[in-house]
Formats: sequence, structure tokens, C-alpha cells
Amino acid sequence: MAESELAADKTQTEELLSWYAAKRRILPWREDPTPYHVWLSEIMLQQTRVEAGKAYYLRFLEQLPDIAALAAAPEEVYLKLWEGLGYYSRVRNLHKAAVMIMEEYGGEMPSSASELVKLPGIGPYSAAAIASIAFQQQEVSVDGNLLRVFARMTEYGEDIKAPAARKAALAYYEERIASVKRPGDFNQALMDLGAGICLPNGVPLCAECPWAERCRAHQTGRETEFPAAVMKKARKQEDLTVFLIHAGNLVAIHRRPGDGLLAGLWEFPNVPGHLSEEEAKMSLAGMKLRREPEFIRKLPAAKHIFSHIEWHMTGYEIRIPELSGEELEELQEDETYFVSHKELTEHYSIPSAFEKYKRYEEKMLKGGVTEPSAPV
Repeated sequence: MAESELAADKTQTEELLSWYAAKRRILPWREDPTPYHVWLSEIMLQQTRVEAGKAYYLRFLEQLPDIAALAAAPEEVYLKLWEGLGYYSRVRNLHKAAVMIMEEYGGEMPSSASELVKLPGIGPYSAAAIASIAFQQQEVSVDGNLLRVFARMTEYGEDIKAPAARKAALAYYEERIASVKRPGDFNQALMDLGAGICLPNGVPLCAECPWAERCRAHQTGRETEFPAAVMKKARKQEDLTVFLIHAGNLVAIHRRPGDGLLAGLWEFPNVPGHLSEEEAKMSLAGMKLRREPEFIRKLPAAKHIFSHIEWHMTGYEIRIPELSGEELEELQEDETYFVSHKELTEHYSIPSAFEKYKRYEEKMLKGGVTEPSAPV
């Protein structure tokens, strides 16, 4: 690279860092960027908005303040702390990695991206972010925000999700981080630029951008044309019927299989399809609930969108007579448990896909839902 280009790149990074010093977002994990804090925040924010993630981050740290505490935590503790964030494989991998750090790295998190990617749940992006922010390594963490900034800065017109685009963006940023003494600030400045200024939908806030005069798309008035639009693959739709089954003051929950979607998590019992009331009553037999319902009530429909699939749910509240200890033990063999509301709230993590039915359950227990006047 010519000397004049190097000088231009250095000026460009200085412009960005000056803007960041004045405009940076105040975030809890930035106040004390220890390796554990940076790691936790990066994993937590992979599928979670920053504003929503703050409270979860602080609550998690309050109970599990360091790597040793996370490594020693029982599964039900860290799953409960993660409840509502979804993508529970993230926190399971956090725990696995914490155990690995304690056993293989003497309790100290590795500092290089090449070592960090060996830990469960840490890919190239997270490894680069942790290495740069926590250890001041000259690594660039390229995510969707940085790809968008790159596409507009250079008028990159190819598919921004293709590997070639990521490779080109990485080369672009690596040229500019090479002379930076604060690579962690450089990465976080790019994150803030992409998240708050170079917006994904609608018109970007170019008047507030430190790089506006260098941006090709801005100079040609084509900011909204980049990144190039790519057709999204339609999500698969699945229909489910969800059951809130009550026996006395207990409600049924079921553990999902150990692999696949929401692996190993607790849920309200459910079956494929949208069942009629008669079909819903008949389905109880398939759950080894050999009791006639005392009443059944249709619940509101709900929808939950995963990255690749949509659940369209209908539901029923079903009340059955109290079960004997022997019956409860038999159900537990199929990973179906009847628990109190207190146990459900304090010890079991129900995925956000079932949030509407969980809220209904809470409302009913508080007396906000009137029971039918007549049995089934």
C-alpha cells in the first residue's frame, strides 16, 4: 500500500475513534471489560437486542460473577438465568467453555483468537471481538453491521451474505486496524456506527457519520441501495397444539429431547397440528394421562418465529383429577412432571416460544381468569 494510502487509512481510523470517544454508547460490559464480561456480553448479544440484553447481563453476573462460578453452576441455575433470551445452546456452551477454561487453561481465558475459537460456542466473530476488546489484539469482528458499513463505504454490490463479501470486508477493516493502538475501541466504534448511524432499514443518519465524506454510497446518494438486496428463503411453518394440564394445584411440563430445536428444555406438553376439542381430549391418552378431563377450555392462538421456522400454536387448558404418587412417577419416566407454580417460576426455564401460555398460566393462578361454570 502506498504511503499516501496508509496516511489516509490512519486519518480515517482517527476520525472514527474521535467520534467514538464523544458518542459511544454507555453499556455495562464496557465499564469493566474483563475477559469474562466481554465474553458473556458477546455471547448474550448474538441473538438479543442490546437494550434487552442489559438486564439479563447484570442479573447473570450478580449470580455467576466469574468463570469459576459459571463452571460450578448447576444446569438449572444457568438455564433459569437465560430464560427469555432463547437459543439456549449459547448458555450451555458458555458453561462447557467455563469448565474447559478451569480445567485446561488454569482458570484464565486464552487471549488469542486462535485459542478462543477452540472453546465451545466461540466462533471467529466472537473470538475476534473478545481478543480485541479484552486483550487489545488487532482482530476485526465482522458482523452484519460491519458488512453494511463496508458495502456502503465501497458501494459493494454483490451478495453481502456470501463468503466473498465477508472476506472483502475483513481485508478492508484489517488495513485500517493495523495502525490502531486501541483495537478494542476500533471494533466497538464500528459496532456503534453500524447499529446507530449506518442503519439497516430506512435512511441512514449520514449527517452524524464520521465517515460520511469518505462513503461512496453517500457521495452518489445511493445509501439505501446498499447492501444489495438478497431474497430471503421462506421459513417453514409448523402447527402445534399446546396444553396447560392442571391436576389440583399442579401444572404439567415436559422435557424436550436432548437434540434438535430447544434441545433438553422444559415446555408445556404439545402435539403437532391444530386439534379440535374432541381431538385434544383424546390426545391425553397418548400422554399416559388416563383421566377424564373435568373441563377443557380453548386458549388464544400464539405465534413464535425462530430463525428458520415459525410455530403457529393453538392451546387448551385442561383440568384433570389429582394424580397418585404412582401415576406421577410413571409420567416422569416420559419426562413429564407436574409442578407447582412456585417451582415453575423459580426452577424451570420455559422457552419464550411458550411465553403467551406461561403468562396465561400466571394470570389464571392470580385469579384473573374465570373457570367454566360447568364441567366437560
